[in-house]
Amino acid sequence: MRLVSANFLALLFMCAIGSVFYVWSALESRLERHKRGFTIPGGALPADLSSKTFRALLAVPVAPQKAHLGGRNVTDHTLGSGHYHMNGYNKRRSARKGGPVKLGGSPLEDGIFWSERLEELLPVGFTEDEAREWREKAREYRVVKLETGCGRISNQLATFEDGSKACVRYGINADQVQGETLTYYLASLLGITNLPPLVLSQLSSDSEQWQAVRTRMEGLQWSERAVVSLTQWVSNLTGVVTPAPLRQENSGLHPSLKQLWNQSAAELLELMQWSDLIILDYLTANFDRLVSNLFSLQWDSRIMERDTNNLLRTPRGDLVFIDNEAGLVHGYRVLDMWEKYHKTVLSSVCVFRRRTAQRVAELHRRRDARTRLMELYRDSEPLSFHLGFLSDEHAALLQDRIDTLHRHILHCKAKYSQL
Repeated sequence: MRLVSANFLALLFMCAIGSVFYVWSALESRLERHKRGFTIPGGALPADLSSKTFRALLAVPVAPQKAHLGGRNVTDHTLGSGHYHMNGYNKRRSARKGGPVKLGGSPLEDGIFWSERLEELLPVGFTEDEAREWREKAREYRVVKLETGCGRISNQLATFEDGSKACVRYGINADQVQGETLTYYLASLLGITNLPPLVLSQLSSDSEQWQAVRTRMEGLQWSERAVVSLTQWVSNLTGVVTPAPLRQENSGLHPSLKQLWNQSAAELLELMQWSDLIILDYLTANFDRLVSNLFSLQWDSRIMERDTNNLLRTPRGDLVFIDNEAGLVHGYRVLDMWEKYHKTVLSSVCVFRRRTAQRVAELHRRRDARTRLMELYRDSEPLSFHLGFLSDEHAALLQDRIDTLHRHILHCKAKYSQL
């Protein structure tokens, strides 16, 4: 009888935890929609829900560690496309002019890879040259204004002296800034260009960069010498709904899907970017995007019909992967809670960009993901030593996930190579 009672109490406890998670997830979703300018039926939001996010709820304190080595972008529909175009986004090649256009021919090659024709049509999100130019500017320009507009109140929308903007991430803990930063450089290793350029900065009210906003920093209770991340701010973005093949009621994104042959070129180009997104989120164990939606299906059967967390679209159709703070460090710490959902999402995809798959294969073959990520991070970021790098345990976990992903790609190739 005692055993039955104990089991019953344990079940009640798990249900309570799940309910709390769901409530806070919904609150955060409403907050972010409010920040982006979406209308939510049912009344106004509280002024600040920043402390009531499920990321804060899951931010389990960790014991201080010796440092190893080494924002939220928002939609502003009132500003038009000034900031969007000023960084050269409109200069890139794009297949998205006019109305829907059929691709013509097969969208796939060699069974599981998006066709070379589609690769040629897909614009580069943020090019290396543009990212480098922006990072150099962001390290030198003075910040003249800080205001809300990048999610939780601890993050701020910064205006530089030339009028351009960046999201400043001041993390609840160092995990978040580190996860955001290392995810950006891992994406660079993989050739995924959908993440806005990012730099680190060390706060100092006496420095030339931060002196003009000293009073605002004091009001925010930002700590002197704290390391924050700045990400390029892009305006005129809209939400993105999970495409039908990736919803749980469907069979997934695979080569035998007849729907692929009926898609427009723009729809296929978006699916290409989703395949990269799922690869990146699996490697980094980022639960704060499609995985959190999958988790919430047990309470909300229509969640896949609403906008996906931390994913936005430019007017030309490029996807922008924002707020990657849950990746790598924090995502690895809570992996046991989320791994079955990560595996489910990964198994739903068997179509890949050839270049991404080749880079995964190379990292698998050379088994040097830790070294290459560290070198890129150190060479690109002067403050890498201050922020730190992955622990040995987490670096090994990254390599293990690369190996698992490579095996999954080989499995898909063996299964669909005859198509």
